[in-house]
Amino acid sequence: MATLKDISSELGLSVATVSRALNGFPEVNIKTRERVRAVADRMGYKPNRIAQRLVTGRSGMVGMIAKINSDMTTDQTFLEIIAGLTAALGQRDADLVLAVDQHENPVVPYERMLERGILDGFILNAPVPDDPRIRFLTERQVPFVVHGQSGAVEDYAYFGIDNVAVAADGVGLLTDLGHRRIAFLNGDLRLAFARDREAGFSDGMARAGLTVPLAFSVSGPSSESYGYTRALAMLSGRLGPRPTAILCSSTLIAAGVMRAAADLDLKVPEDLSVMAHDDALPQYRAIEFTPPLTVTRSPLRDACVPLANHLIDLIDGADPKTLQTQIRAELIVRASTGPVPQEGTDPWPQTPTAPPPLPCAPTR
Repeated sequence: MATLKDISSELGLSVATVSRALNGFPEVNIKTRERVRAVADRMGYKPNRIAQRLVTGRSGMVGMIAKINSDMTTDQTFLEIIAGLTAALGQRDADLVLAVDQHENPVVPYERMLERGILDGFILNAPVPDDPRIRFLTERQVPFVVHGQSGAVEDYAYFGIDNVAVAADGVGLLTDLGHRRIAFLNGDLRLAFARDREAGFSDGMARAGLTVPLAFSVSGPSSESYGYTRALAMLSGRLGPRPTAILCSSTLIAAGVMRAAADLDLKVPEDLSVMAHDDALPQYRAIEFTPPLTVTRSPLRDACVPLANHLIDLIDGADPKTLQTQIRAELIVRASTGPVPQEGTDPWPQTPTAPPPLPCAPTR
């Protein structure tokens, strides 16, 4: 394996200059740094992490903390992002350190990891409005990047999608198809993304001149069972006139909605249009639904490289305000959405006198 001395001999530079070039010191001009890096890569040089930390004060490790639910499970979307981040950070010569949060105070695990002095920064997931983790890390001047946004005004680095537009675009498509009774199965309102989607749904319905019955806008976990039980209550007529379209915050929820419709002998999209936001989870491929699912699509894996690059650039001294990226999810129209059913073709009466009882949600 090549050493700094080998590289310095190859280039005719001092060992100190080679070391500074490889560690990105600004006193070494960019052309020299690029030349040194090219030779180091060609010779297979791998830095000594301990020596590198002594020179730069950096460990080459960043942290991410998983919030574990009371049943000792975690969100499937979190597992997807972990896999992508590990690969993306590796491309920037950094490693991901994962820890578990089982505290009521979300700041505690960050305090503990900072006390150990082994991390250069953090990636925060699932932000909540006015997130205390953001305040804590900002006050201590610790580099961090957020997957998403915590509020309207941000002075921190982030990468995420426009969640207001996610719901508004869904409402726009459905109202263009003639739907007026549109229900929304949202995610957990404790999370910032769900608050934004609720705002987008409300704004979209208001712009269309439509009111939303209280029972038609609900929130809960991103799970198939939640989608099933909520949709069953709405579609059975138990809660009043049934919706002709349901907008879902995830493909997991949409899977439950489709099962509920099938159990009530409702056809998609003839009797009910179904649409969802698609994080492109491998186990819930929207295109493989029957019928294929109309979605706003933004794969979680696509966020991993920007998040990794934003954090490493921030650690290297970039201004966090230059590392703020929000993208719009792609709208993909498939066969699960169609025109509103004609009057008189509704398979359920609008004011049923004896709605069918709700069956228990089957488990998977």
